[in-house]
Amino acid sequence: MKKAKNLVAATMIGSALLLGACGQGDGKSKSSEAEQTAKADEVAESNISGDGSSTVAPILEGIVEEYSASHPKTQVSVGVSGTGGGFEKFINGETDFSNASRPVKDEEAAKLKEAGIDYTEMKIAYDGISIVVNKDNDWVEDLTVDQLKEIWTENGKNKKWSDINPKWPKEKISFYSPGTDSGTYDYFVNDILEGKDLVKNATLSEDDNVLVKGVESDRNGIGYFGFAYYLANKDQLKVVKIGGIEPTHETIKSGTYTPLSRPLFVYVKNKSVKENASMYNFMKYTIENAGEMAEAVGYVKTPDEDYKKDLESLEGLK
Repeated sequence: MKKAKNLVAATMIGSALLLGACGQGDGKSKSSEAEQTAKADEVAESNISGDGSSTVAPILEGIVEEYSASHPKTQVSVGVSGTGGGFEKFINGETDFSNASRPVKDEEAAKLKEAGIDYTEMKIAYDGISIVVNKDNDWVEDLTVDQLKEIWTENGKNKKWSDINPKWPKEKISFYSPGTDSGTYDYFVNDILEGKDLVKNATLSEDDNVLVKGVESDRNGIGYFGFAYYLANKDQLKVVKIGGIEPTHETIKSGTYTPLSRPLFVYVKNKSVKENASMYNFMKYTIENAGEMAEAVGYVKTPDEDYKKDLESLEGLK
């Protein structure tokens, strides 16, 4: 797991990766299970494709890396097109699973139904969206949700820090936000800005690493993205408390870091599980290891009963 954690930290500094699937071997039970589930790989080569959320990507990339050793004939690709972009590919039948940092939208569900694609939702972890500023920012330590809304909501003006607090510098704020295909963007706009428009002069990107670099190099920069990306770059960024609460494993798990805590999902195409034994094996491995990997890369595992429920749902798809 340490190897996977280091690899994932490296991938969060780079761009989206195409990885071969991979195996964990950290105990007799998992080793024995890996031998049993590798049977499908011994029969024929298999390709599995996924895409979607950059927030969820570190978990899946880590799992894929750990899975390949015992499943050399199974190749799993994990793209990062953002939650919305991932659902588009899922709807078009291009992928077997879709990573998402928000639930599927009603219109996406309708399109999936129209395309004849049945799917199952798996809840694999919890995240705390982290608000970050430049390391040299010595004036912003803590924001209320109302201040966060005031900063990020479009009002037709070029905002200065002093507009939020007269004691802060009279310097223009620079904004770095996930792109419109991102589930993190959707969550932030809907749950924090209450559906109002995000500032129009924000730098938008589905690649969280672009946002990290933007804030890191801009003294007046402010941005937001998944907790794991903050942890991977905490030496270069400064995290902001919200309502006096800093995002940590403990505050995300307890629910005290609110309203910026949210669940993370993988949506599985039912037909792929039913018709491809390797797909079933990979998703089973994913569910069984999602909690440990989530914690390793900086997120919070869901309660054990959630993973148990997901395994039962997966079994029902065979």
